[in-house]
Amino acid sequence: MKHVVIVAHPNPHSFGLTMARAYQAAAERAGEQVMLRDLYRMGFDPRMADGEIPRPGGFEPAADVKAERALIADADVFVFVYPLWFNSPPAMLKGYLERIFGMGFAYGQGAGGNEPLLGGRMMASISSSGAPKDWLVDTFAWSALRNLFDEHIAAVCGLLVVDHLHFGEIEPGIRADVVDSCAAQVAAMFESKLAKLKPATA
Repeated sequence: MKHVVIVAHPNPHSFGLTMARAYQAAAERAGEQVMLRDLYRMGFDPRMADGEIPRPGGFEPAADVKAERALIADADVFVFVYPLWFNSPPAMLKGYLERIFGMGFAYGQGAGGNEPLLGGRMMASISSSGAPKDWLVDTFAWSALRNLFDEHIAAVCGLLVVDHLHFGEIEPGIRADVVDSCAAQVAAMFESKLAKLKPATA
């Protein structure tokens, strides 16, 4: 299978990028193909231009959007890796979804309205926050994130949500052994939830 791991964090030594590489390593050990899309190091522009907005008069995806869509078009699994800022994904990731997973790629117009175009593909998320996960659950931020990000995106695009692994209390200066433990959990998620799945694009 082909896995596209999409990371949104400005720090090249971030916890999130470490978790993304842990996922990549686990998948590659299993003989899977992995493409890491490190949005900040790529210099991805999350701003949608006026001409890219779908409208009755027509629209045209920008050149960088077309190129990115071509790279990830045959992916079987999309893995989103990001921190929570204001209890939601960073603007960089939101912009990537709006521009790349937009009309003509992740969904299209059908007779009864928009129809998903990525049916049979899978989606997983690895997120982190400074706050404990229990706090996110108690304040309903966790359910809001799952509903508005995971479930909504999956429904619009036709993706199957496989898992969402969240790490709370991730702060600067976190001990190396804790990071290693988290990376092991990421590898275990791949091995238990994704390693035995069959490709949807075959």
